Amino acid sequence: MSTADYYQMLGVTRDASRSSIKSAYRAKARVIHPDLGGNAEAFAALHDAYQALVDPVRRAAYDRSLRWGTPMPTRSAGARPSAPVRRRTGRTGRLRNFGEDKDFVPRRLTLDPATLPWWEHNGRVRYLASSGPSREQVLGALGAWCALLLLAALLPVDSVPVQIVLWTLVVAGAVTIQRLVWLYLRARRAERAFVLETNGRSEFGRPGDDPEQLAERLTAQAIDDYLLRLPGVKVFHGLTRPGSVFADVDHAVLLGRRLVLLESRMWLPGHYEADADGAVYRNGHVFHGGAAHLPDGVADYRRLLPGVQVRGVLVVHPSRVGLLSTDVEDGVAIPPLTAEDFVRTIGAWLAEEPPSVDREIFRTVLGQLA
Repeated sequence: MSTADYYQMLGVTRDASRSSIKSAYRAKARVIHPDLGGNAEAFAALHDAYQALVDPVRRAAYDRSLRWGTPMPTRSAGARPSAPVRRRTGRTGRLRNFGEDKDFVPRRLTLDPATLPWWEHNGRVRYLASSGPSREQVLGALGAWCALLLLAALLPVDSVPVQIVLWTLVVAGAVTIQRLVWLYLRARRAERAFVLETNGRSEFGRPGDDPEQLAERLTAQAIDDYLLRLPGVKVFHGLTRPGSVFADVDHAVLLGRRLVLLESRMWLPGHYEADADGAVYRNGHVFHGGAAHLPDGVADYRRLLPGVQVRGVLVVHPSRVGLLSTDVEDGVAIPPLTAEDFVRTIGAWLAEEPPSVDREIFRTVLGQLA
């Protein structure tokens, strides 16, 4: 063992922020990680440095050791990394299995609605693109016409030409009101026809029922329990990418001009995060537990639906007993999120959109249902 300056190893200053330390570690890890052709001993030393500096308590202890001139020991480049601890359980001393548990089923997500600011998000659903005036516009025009009628009837005007002008405006206003009411009723009939077209449903398709599709069913439960609370939300299970015949996207949630594409996964407990380049990390290590297909799907749907805000989320559920956590960070294209982080983050994002259903966007997405 030898001593080394952790800050120098990561290439950061001693006042570097936690996010700067994470970024520096990720950049170096991509170069020297053994799975990427790097050196195992050098990566182990780098990981020691990262673990010491990313934890506030350990970092404070390390900084104190620097002030006393006795840096904490770290692995030298040629040192053999210590063997991982192999835990045993039971009287027989058999090794405990830390892989996936096929019989394990995560608990159903339960959140206190009081902690969801958008839970009581109400409002009349608007159907776009509107083919007629709104109710407010019709009532406003009717109110203006009534005021004009009272003015013509009660205003003492001796001039015949002025009276002719006033009553001409009253008649023209009545014709305009009649036209607005007709357009309004026609638009409402179109809305009712659209509702009948969808049978009044808000959910289309269904998640897979195979044992290996448990993650999809868990995500669908979370969507049903919480996101369907938002007025105007439409949910799709199993969408194809344009030009494909396979269910390339596990789920999609649409509200107005905002669309969220989802991929569901069962991963081992641990802490997951991603960077702006799309690389996923588990417990600080580059994660190779399965490539996500969602980035291509997000790109395809952005081309298919210009003007629509499309984002992707990788919803992660634990595959065995243990804590699974994620980081909710800005600037990450396809973030891995726990079911709770997904509901809170995406629910808040969708709630920013007025309650509405864009019929053309809806029909386009529905047409991609596998």
